[in-house]
Amino acid sequence: MRLARTGLRIALIAGALALSAPTALAAEGESSTAARDVRVHPRNAAPGSTVTVTTTACGKETYGKGVSEAAGNFHLFAGDRPGVLVGEFKLPKDSASGTDTLTLKCPPRVKLTATYQIAGRPNGAVDAGFGGTADKGTEFGLGWLLVGAAVVGGAVKMRRRATAAGSPA
Repeated sequence: MRLARTGLRIALIAGALALSAPTALAAEGESSTAARDVRVHPRNAAPGSTVTVTTTACGKETYGKGVSEAAGNFHLFAGDRPGVLVGEFKLPKDSASGTDTLTLKCPPRVKLTATYQIAGRPNGAVDAGFGGTADKGTEFGLGWLLVGAAVVGGAVKMRRRATAAGSPA
C-alpha cells in the first residue's frame, strides 16, 4: 500500500511538471531574446540617476534612436566593440516608481522594446518598527524599554545571588 501511494505522488508531480513545461519554455523564449539583444544598467534605477542601454540587435549599424517613457528621447552610438550600440539618458528626479518601457529603433527596420524598474527613494527617516527616528523627537521607544528591563533584571538577579551567598547554610 505504501508503494502505491508513493507511485501516485510521483505520477502527480511528473504530470504537474509536464503540464507546466510548455508555458515555461514559451516564456523563456520571449525573455531570452530581449535579454540577449538589449541590456539596461542599472535594472533598478533611482530617479535622477543615469541609465545605460546597450544593444547588439542593430548588426553593423553605427547609430540608433531610443525613447524612454519616463525620460524621453536618447541616441545610440557605436560602442567599444563592433556591432554594439550604447546610449545613455538621465531619469528626471520626479520620476514615479514603477516600470519604464524603452523602445529602440535602428535602420533598416529593427524595433525592440525592453523594460526596467524605477525605484523611488524614501523621503526623510524610515519608520522601521521599534523605537523612534530622527523625525520623532524624544519619544521613548520600546527598544530602550527592553534594554532598561534587562539591566534591572540583571541587577535584581545579582542582588539575590549576593544575599543567598551571605546567608548561613
